[in-house]
Amino acid sequence: MTLKETIDAARDSMSARRVFGEAYERNGVAVIPAATVQGGGGGGAMEGGEESEGGGFGLIARPVGAYVIRGDQVSWQPAFDLNRLILGCQLLGLAAMLLTHRRLSRRK
Repeated sequence: MTLKETIDAARDSMSARRVFGEAYERNGVAVIPAATVQGGGGGGAMEGGEESEGGGFGLIARPVGAYVIRGDQVSWQPAFDLNRLILGCQLLGLAAMLLTHRRLSRRK
């Protein structure tokens, strides 16, 4: 794959099609899933004074929620990220342990 092909593929990957999924309807309720998409890339190289090609691209997508359409009403339903909740609880627990240790060591 050439550098131009890599850039073209990256441009196609970072489109609104990746952010909003295909809408679907069940029992008169339409749902449009949404995600946050982040990406980046780079390329180019020279070997022994001669030009050569090289490149790469990375992409990450994470669901953030969905638009729910019932008749004339549209509502936003955020996605629940259990992994993020667990990480937050672990960080709070670590901070509590460090503060407790610090307080106890000052008493001596």
